[in-house]
Amino acid sequence: MKKIAMLTSGGDAPGMNAHIRAVVRAAIYNGLEIYGIVGGYSGLIEGNFIKLTRKETANIISSGGTILKTSRSKEFMNAGGRAAAAEQLKENGIEGLICCGGDGTFHGAHALWEEHGVQVVCTPGTIDNDLYGTDYTIGYDTAINTAVQAIDKIRDTADSHGRVFLIEVMGRHAGFIAMDVGISCGAEYIAIPEIATNLDILYQRILKQGKTRRTIIIVGEGDEYGGAAVIAELMKQKYDIEPKVSILGHMQRGGAPTARDRVLASHLGVKAVEALLDGKTDVMVGKSMHDIVYTPLVETWTKKKKIFNYMMELSDILA
Repeated sequence: MKKIAMLTSGGDAPGMNAHIRAVVRAAIYNGLEIYGIVGGYSGLIEGNFIKLTRKETANIISSGGTILKTSRSKEFMNAGGRAAAAEQLKENGIEGLICCGGDGTFHGAHALWEEHGVQVVCTPGTIDNDLYGTDYTIGYDTAINTAVQAIDKIRDTADSHGRVFLIEVMGRHAGFIAMDVGISCGAEYIAIPEIATNLDILYQRILKQGKTRRTIIIVGEGDEYGGAAVIAELMKQKYDIEPKVSILGHMQRGGAPTARDRVLASHLGVKAVEALLDGKTDVMVGKSMHDIVYTPLVETWTKKKKIFNYMMELSDILA
């Protein structure tokens, strides 16, 4: 193997640039040419290749976002788009591809291998931390710290005015962000997609706060009611309580990555290059119990990563 490429796809995650830097340096260390694909799978279809060296990746380890940009390509979802992407790799002499992203990215990479025999290795870059086969994903630690910092400020207002705040964090299908953020911020209730939200229990916890009613409630965006705004309306109708709603949204994806995310991204980047050199393909490089593990891509979305029961029990005890 002489020539490899990499891309970032789907939602950006803090630490992607640290990951790009690690892939480039590991490739150079192993005597490989390394190319970046600008714009994710859309850029691959269009042939947006740039050669990467130490110069292009200098001083990016602390930057949020991704210097290779990203996209969600509708064209790549079609067989014709994937065929065009595979042809671009062939024409440019690319022998191996590293893709950093979430489950949508992994579906695309798996299709490239299955349909066109492209040797592909993936790394988990998503703040949701919802991929099976790794304890943590690139960007997760930064996202929860960003949310905690914002909620600590909201708590000051909640204390001053005796208000009930419903704060929505990201996590369409998994409650990892909501659970860690809720425990870290001392939330009175945490609503996550994995557990049915009980409005009566939520109301009782508000009453426990006494006359001030100062309450912080964390809501994962994938909650079955449809998010914080819907729960707020239900609280008003059912209990005559008008919570303030704050949706943190995409701010959780931005900002400088934490040290933990930089180290994780760097480790996985180096191991992704080594995996290609070792002939591995159609796998995700993850980290579990401090060990590097390789999980077949199909398992990363067919097997469910569960929130530990003790975390749910802990949130109830501390509420």
